[in-house]
Amino acid sequence: MSGRVGDLSPKQADALTQFRLRIQDILPDLPAQHDHYLLRWLRARSFNVAKAEAMIRKHIDFRRNMKVDILSDWTPPEVILRYVSGGMCGYDKEGSPIWYDVIGPLDPKGLLMSATKQDFMRTKIRNIEMLQRECRQQSKKLDRNVESITLIYDCEGLGLKHLWKPAIETYGEILTMFEDNYPEGLKRVFLIKAPKLFPMAYSLIKHFLCEETRRKLVVLGGNWQEVLRDHVDAEQLPVAYGGTRTDPDGDPRCRTMINYGGTVPRSYYVQNFIKVQYDTSVTISRGAVLQLDYHVSAPCSLLRWQFSSDGADIGFGVYKRTVETSEQKVAAMLEIVPSERYNAHLVPEDNMITCAEPGVYVLCFDNSYSILQSKRVSYKVEVLPPSL
Repeated sequence: MSGRVGDLSPKQADALTQFRLRIQDILPDLPAQHDHYLLRWLRARSFNVAKAEAMIRKHIDFRRNMKVDILSDWTPPEVILRYVSGGMCGYDKEGSPIWYDVIGPLDPKGLLMSATKQDFMRTKIRNIEMLQRECRQQSKKLDRNVESITLIYDCEGLGLKHLWKPAIETYGEILTMFEDNYPEGLKRVFLIKAPKLFPMAYSLIKHFLCEETRRKLVVLGGNWQEVLRDHVDAEQLPVAYGGTRTDPDGDPRCRTMINYGGTVPRSYYVQNFIKVQYDTSVTISRGAVLQLDYHVSAPCSLLRWQFSSDGADIGFGVYKRTVETSEQKVAAMLEIVPSERYNAHLVPEDNMITCAEPGVYVLCFDNSYSILQSKRVSYKVEVLPPSL
């Protein structure tokens, strides 16, 4: 049995019933509630109901923390819009949207010197959510379930610049985010024009992919255009990729739909222009965590932080101290800003939150994931009263 609607074993059908009952409280917060959608989570965890429930509840936290439902109204930084390559163009023969990733023109170092890793993550989530909405619209239009996309990965021009360590780490985090939050989102991945360097590049990222995703990767040879036409009608495929589709002005590369990126001008590099006078510099040992307490006395005060790191990224999150009453008072912390790894060695971080309640807020610099390298962090923190 495939584990899809209409092809469920009695055990799988029972798992679906149990799963729906166990997540009744979060169903309204999900982008879809039908069986097709819920089965994606069950298939991702081999119909283990408890594991599927844990996965989908983490996804609800992810949607809340990343403000996923309002990302469609968010505009990425100009440098991302102009120089991150890729785009959606057409549909395959089964009606699934097609996304193109064009690797060669991508300038990883220029991009990471010009925008934060969090902006790249938000942009990728925004794109994925757009594609998910497109799948739902196709389902209504075609009157059958469309839940995954076809990805065409153009590897022409893949070089050593794309294997830069911070770029690989960022890409790995994006892949992990996709695997954890959009199960069964990929139908197949066609890798075309792969150079000799491709096996090395793939070895660096394959551990971020689950076995099911790896099986969907199809590396095409010299007949790649013919194979693409087997899966995509010619009128849906750009001329540059073996079809007949062009932009309205006749562009064979369909640049109004697919961005081809390019080298990022140094005028976008924020390191050249952001000069922060930090108050404190401290070395955080390998495997260690630094917690900084700040007392906020008035509700609606602003807590602002700026920091940079030397040589490598650093984890960072914000928490609020709470006290649980029991036989013995135990200090606990409520997560306010989820801990993430910031490429603050490339782009200084500058952000703030509004503290809805007074109390002790804890800024946490996390180097626990680094077993070899200490990190030098420079920071400045301000608590601004509501009147400002």
